[in-house]
Amino acid sequence: MADSARLTMTPEDFFVWQRDQDELDERVDGQPVPRHRMMTGASMQHDRATVNVIVSLGTQLRGTSCRPTTADIALRTSIRGLRRPDVMVECAPLVPDTYEAREPKLVVEVASPSTTTIDQTRKVEDSKRHPTLASILLVETLKPQALLYRRLGDGWDIETFEGLDAVIALPEIGATLSLAEIYDGLSFPPRRDLAGAG
Repeated sequence: MADSARLTMTPEDFFVWQRDQDELDERVDGQPVPRHRMMTGASMQHDRATVNVIVSLGTQLRGTSCRPTTADIALRTSIRGLRRPDVMVECAPLVPDTYEAREPKLVVEVASPSTTTIDQTRKVEDSKRHPTLASILLVETLKPQALLYRRLGDGWDIETFEGLDAVIALPEIGATLSLAEIYDGLSFPPRRDLAGAG
């Protein structure tokens, strides 16, 4: 009975219900789904990259109408969908006691091994539905690489950034993100030498 009741929750009912939960949920096809289903929490790599993005964007955007948010703030992707990106940049006047972004411009998802497929497929497609969203950035944690989806008219362009020297321009929010900043303090597993394998 509880599950069928959840199916009919409005977004407003969902936010009221969420206040009494121990963990953050997303709303997918009208149903609450644990944000990191089957995860025991974010890894140190994931957490450090997420914090680095927030610190860099927060510093650059101070004094502007834009600000970074954490996964506590939801992105409405459809009538029955609410997602919680790792980082989002909202460019609208601050409204106290609200639980969702009104004019998001950028979504950042930091990949975890168990969520990479979801982040790169369904969550990206869901996020593209928000009318004010200009860019979606997917950040890897096993190597210094990021994938940027940028809205161009009615479609989306995709650009890959690799290596710590790469810099991602984000003119829609008046900021940049260098991979050196994103990965500050992180280390990466050594690459396997396939040529030497025998």
